[in-house]
Amino acid sequence: MDYTLAIENTPDSIPGGTGLLLLHPSIGETDRIDTDFLKTDTDHFLVVSTRTTAREVEQKLEYYDVDESRAVILDSISVERGYSRRRTENIHYVRSPDDLAGIVEQVRNFLETHDGKLRVSVDSVTEMAYYADVDEAYAATEELLDLLKEHDAVGLFHLSKEVHDDETLDRFRELFYGVIDLNVDGDVSYE
Repeated sequence: MDYTLAIENTPDSIPGGTGLLLLHPSIGETDRIDTDFLKTDTDHFLVVSTRTTAREVEQKLEYYDVDESRAVILDSISVERGYSRRRTENIHYVRSPDDLAGIVEQVRNFLETHDGKLRVSVDSVTEMAYYADVDEAYAATEELLDLLKEHDAVGLFHLSKEVHDDETLDRFRELFYGVIDLNVDGDVSYE
């Protein structure tokens, strides 16, 4: 099963079971690319948010006119910021931002309980590495990519190119089907 990809300067579609890496500057406008990825050719999607709260994710989806009825949000940061956490049918939490096993388990649960074309956005791997460490974030990313393959889903994984050294960036690049590179001017290239 192929998935339409409606992101500028990228292929028209990608095969199910694959992940894309979004390399971006720290201040890059990733929301536009993320929402373009999520709102096209999708029955259900999961936003794994390690950088913003569930409420902020909802605001982003609303601003970019993404169908929120298809959304499930996994918020790992509210507890760190001391915010109350109200679990709903479509908003879930893990116990802490460094609970990468909990994140993987929630993604597995989403993929096992939803049908059709499924997309996962991980925003961001950089934050996973910040709260855990790079090796744990790498291992969790590998597990998430295996889950995408198993369920014929697709994923977009955010990684800040200003935070990590070249060796780390190259290490993560090798895991992915394709790499979307967002530069500071907002231009997009693909490899």
